[in-house]
This record gives sequence, C-alpha cells and structure tokens, in this order.
Amino acid sequence: MTQRRLIQSLITIAALVVVVAITYQASSQPTLAAATLIEPATTIAELGWISGDWQTAAGGQVRIEEHWTAPAAGTMMGVGRTIAGGKTVEFEYLRIEQRGEEIFYVASPKGRCPATDFKLTKLAAQEATFENPEHDFPKRVIYRKNSDGSLTANIDGGAGTKSMSFAYLPMAK
Repeated sequence: MTQRRLIQSLITIAALVVVVAITYQASSQPTLAAATLIEPATTIAELGWISGDWQTAAGGQVRIEEHWTAPAAGTMMGVGRTIAGGKTVEFEYLRIEQRGEEIFYVASPKGRCPATDFKLTKLAAQEATFENPEHDFPKRVIYRKNSDGSLTANIDGGAGTKSMSFAYLPMAK
C-alpha cells in the first residue's frame, strides 16, 4: 500500500469522528471507575458538554475540526472537516437528536444519505456511548469530556476490539 493511499484510508476513518487518530487496544483505554453509570439521558440537555468548537492539536499533517451547537429543540447539530495539505479532504454532517425517550448520534460522512444512527446506550458523568451493532464499522462511538477541558472521541468495532482515539482541544476564538 502506498503512503498516499494509507494516509487517505486513515483520513476516511478519522472523518467518522473527525479528530486525530491513535490506534490502541480498547482494554488499555482508561476507565471512569469513579463515575456512576446512569440510564441513557432522558433529555438531550444532558449531553450539552459536547457542544463547542474542537480541533486536533496543531502541528500535524492533518487537522480535524468538529463544531457542535448547544442542545435546543431536541437536537444538537454538528459538522466536521479534515484538512490536509491545505485542502479539505473529508467532511461530515452530524447530529444528536432526541426521539421520544431515546437519543441518537446520527452521522452522514460526505453528506451521505441515508445517515447512520447510533443509539445512546450509556451515560456516565461526561462520557456517552452510542452504539449500532448492525453497522460494519464503527459499531460504537464514545465521547468523553476530560478533566483538563479536552474532548476525546473513540470509535471501535465493539467492546474488546481495537479502537481509534481522537483527541480534541477547544478551538481558540
């Protein structure tokens, strides 16, 4: 596989979550032992900690941005883009939406329709897990707000599988 093709493949996968990737075993991922697991959110307001403007660390060959609106009217709207070589190489439309008692993360890489739904299955403190076991990859999308104010997004093929982790920092205004 050529180096260019490898970079394109990594960028395509990264666009699913729209952040810089580090591959590691899911079992090495830190746990939130002190967090109390609660039932999935009953209102989208409980996910407001995801809102804001986020980007990967400066200095890399690839910069990934993700922008989320605050919860309102049962939705949070998001958009992401991946920039490499001074060009936008990937983009994605995202939303988190309330559907009755359930909440879904909805991803449209490259604006594709139909979008892919991931149901909120776990919410612990400021960590949310969205799952779609029928999807090829990823099957899970996990967002976590860290104590230093950064945001981490992970995608994986299910518990115990290899995952990709994307580290966001708040964007300067």
